[in-house]
Amino acid sequence: MLRTLHIRDFVIVDQAEIPFEPGFTVFSGETGAGKSILIDALSLALGARGDASVVRDGAARTDISAVFEIPDTLRPWLQEHEFDADDALVLRRVIDTQARSRAFINGLPVALGQLRELGELLVDIHGQHAHQSLLKTASQRDLLDAQGKHQSLAKQTQQAWHDWQQAQKALLAAQKSAAVLKEERERLDWQIAELGRLDLRPGEWDAINQDQNRLAHAQSLQDGATAALAALDNEQDSVEQYLSRAAHQIKQLLHHDNRLQGVYDAIESARIAAAEAASDLNSYLDRLELDPERLAQAERRLGAIFDAARKFKVEPEELDALHASLLAQREASDAAADIGALTQHVEASQNLYSKAAEALGNARRKTSKTLAAQVTQAMQTLAMQGGRFDITLHPCEPSAHGNESVEFLVAGHSGVQTRPLAKVVSGGELARLSLALSVIASRAARVPTLIFDEVDTGVGGAVAEVVGRLLRELGGRHQVLCVTHLPQVAARGMHHYEVRKTSTDGTTLSSIAALSEQDRVHEVARMLGGLTITETTRKHAREMLAAI
Repeated sequence: MLRTLHIRDFVIVDQAEIPFEPGFTVFSGETGAGKSILIDALSLALGARGDASVVRDGAARTDISAVFEIPDTLRPWLQEHEFDADDALVLRRVIDTQARSRAFINGLPVALGQLRELGELLVDIHGQHAHQSLLKTASQRDLLDAQGKHQSLAKQTQQAWHDWQQAQKALLAAQKSAAVLKEERERLDWQIAELGRLDLRPGEWDAINQDQNRLAHAQSLQDGATAALAALDNEQDSVEQYLSRAAHQIKQLLHHDNRLQGVYDAIESARIAAAEAASDLNSYLDRLELDPERLAQAERRLGAIFDAARKFKVEPEELDALHASLLAQREASDAAADIGALTQHVEASQNLYSKAAEALGNARRKTSKTLAAQVTQAMQTLAMQGGRFDITLHPCEPSAHGNESVEFLVAGHSGVQTRPLAKVVSGGELARLSLALSVIASRAARVPTLIFDEVDTGVGGAVAEVVGRLLRELGGRHQVLCVTHLPQVAARGMHHYEVRKTSTDGTTLSSIAALSEQDRVHEVARMLGGLTITETTRKHAREMLAAI
């Protein structure tokens, strides 16, 4: 429920803070006073688009905040989007003279789309020209789906339609480009065959390089290792002999000074290391061999790898990855050219769409009967006695919206056939039907706050009383705000605000004030009698207010 709306520097409102109560609240005022400014301001706080024109002349920015109680149905959404869910929810919108817009939820900056998504869960606004949209088949379909809560089925149908169309496009593209695909596969086959004959194994390039380098320098390696071994271990003047003699000398001295123990350990360690190195060199020389044939093989293998790398214009170490990439491309090419598989995919996608569209159509047919009966009943109290409302589902070519089009039909009175809405109803009748549909649809709505902006346009007299009664009845289930020019509707309000416009020193400002019971009598009398308010109109106003 909406608790408070704070408006600052918006159009012709300098500042206003409006508290709201549960039930049915009406807003009235003279023509041009700015009654709809309230709705426009709230719409911005709920995420509607706005520009610099909403900023009051002379102000730097407009700032609008709406405070709501948090319905239990909204808490999962708030938790999912990581907003604190205490007892109040603050939606704020700021727009400056440069048309820069900022949006906030509970003080945290958010994208406008997120503010709009949340706003749609809190408030449902029926604009004064909303009834005109009833003439559009798309609006009729959307209203039927909303009433029956078919949105999930409609979304499934739309996605299935998209998947089906994409599958058909893939099949058509494969059929049209069969020759191109064949040429591409032949190119891939040749490249894969070339690399297959090379049979390059993972890591082989590094291994063959090391082998070739060792074999090419085998003589140098043998000579160097032999010289090193002679320095480490021979009968005269070897490193090991020098270290042995040094260790023996230090060991003798330990009897006189044990501080030489560390020196002795280091020399002994070096002697052992030299002996181990000599042993390793012996083993190395035993394994080292001069093998011209193996060297020739390694060099031929390196040449083949270099030739392949030049042919494919990559580095030799990249050949293995290229081979894997070509195999993946060939697999993808095979899939794209597999007309049979693509055809099966089209058929499977079409079946999924057909099932989703059939389920949506069945749900629409069921809802259309119920909704038609409810609107027909409401018409009897809206000066359309004997009238009938019907909803026809016409089979049509499959589309993202299903296999049928939705058409609203109406007969304004008894004894005539129902005909399409656009061909038979007057503006007033259309407004009344729109209101009836709004009220009926709202019974199933989970949105806590409903706003009607002069939806009673085109009605009057006894019908206006019925409209007022319907809105008050709706106020028992929802918080209902209504901008109205009809005294019959205003008198039914549980709470009443008046919008006034004043001009001072060339500046025009609009203000909104709650009315006392006495003030309500005056305002309803004004709505009844215009500029001249007589005691008769006052009496009539008191009677209307007392009749609630």
